Amino acid sequence: MFGTDDPEAAVRQVINDVRRRGDAALFDYTLRIDGVKLSSLEVARDEITAAYGKVDSELVSALKLASEQIRAFYQAQRSHIFGGGAKLDSGQLIRPLERIGAYVPGGTASYPSTVLMTAIPARVAGVSEVILATPPRGEGKVPPATLVAADIAGVDRIFGIGGAQAIAALAFGTESVPKVDKICGPGNIFVVLAKKLVYGVVDIDGLQGPSEVLIIADETASPEYVAADLLAQAEHDPLASAILVTTSRRLADEVSREVENQLGVLSRRAIALECLTSRGIIAVVNNVDEAIELANLYAPEHLCLMLDRAASYIDRVSNAGCIFVGENSTVVMGDYVAGPSHVLPTGGTARFSSPLNIMDFVKLIDLVNIDEAGLKRLGHAASIIARAEGLDAHARAIEKRLEGA
Repeated sequence: MFGTDDPEAAVRQVINDVRRRGDAALFDYTLRIDGVKLSSLEVARDEITAAYGKVDSELVSALKLASEQIRAFYQAQRSHIFGGGAKLDSGQLIRPLERIGAYVPGGTASYPSTVLMTAIPARVAGVSEVILATPPRGEGKVPPATLVAADIAGVDRIFGIGGAQAIAALAFGTESVPKVDKICGPGNIFVVLAKKLVYGVVDIDGLQGPSEVLIIADETASPEYVAADLLAQAEHDPLASAILVTTSRRLADEVSREVENQLGVLSRRAIALECLTSRGIIAVVNNVDEAIELANLYAPEHLCLMLDRAASYIDRVSNAGCIFVGENSTVVMGDYVAGPSHVLPTGGTARFSSPLNIMDFVKLIDLVNIDEAGLKRLGHAASIIARAEGLDAHARAIEKRLEGA
């Protein structure tokens, strides 16, 4: 389609075309890539309202409960970080971003949970406008569950566009899609490459890759639970990683058998099997110290501590996107209802980056407020440093003030 086997070159071509042709390019790429002929890029308000009648009431209730958990988590974070608000003598002001774009994967499936996990932290941070982009399905419609989740989360506008073209539209703006300050949310390789290429024009939350879990377990862990958690990760994507590091050879053998037993009943068996075959590992180590050392080196997106006295090991973990403590804390709870966002660093980037949180949606503005006493105390040192750097005008700007003080 693009005359190149280089995904990044293809994405760059899409981005440039969207910058040049705007909405027309979005309609064209949605038809050519997704096979969907759109009549409108933006989802109308009445379609969002009608979506509630197409979604099971239990799912609506579950989404509302999840939204309450997520909102409460980030309101607590806001109170902890912001405190009573910036003061003139604090040296920094905290200001929310004005408009952000949330990208939610879609197409053959819908991920209403990702809508909640991206839009709600932005809203709690004080972002004025949240724009959602998500691929439409074959009939040109965004899945109703995604629309309901967006309404619950307080999304302002929804666009049925996906892929690199959606990222380009959010970054540069088109006739219909407003330009945003930051783009967040996961996606396929083309979405990740597009985020990489538009970074600098807009901010991004990170370059999230295939999902991964590393479970540290001892002889007290349930083989059934461990196997279920490995499979829950494996069914995401053939490129996902599902890893068990255990101090018990007996547990390793039992988990291996249990994975085979549970695999047979899964609807996404083929995907899970491909993942486990290529990126599934069960490793036996001498002790928990070795297991934690390996985890810190790997820096997994999800780290599960299925250990006796699991909480006692938390302080020894230095690199992980999210830690799940004890056998009841399955990753799936974090995916949907625990509270923290499931948009997490992957591919070892937990060594230096953080999960999506309200700090992603604010900026800090440094504040300098020097009174006469401060000028007298600090000014001479500033002048000396300026002259040492050969910047006479810098020095004179200070010295003139000192002469009049």
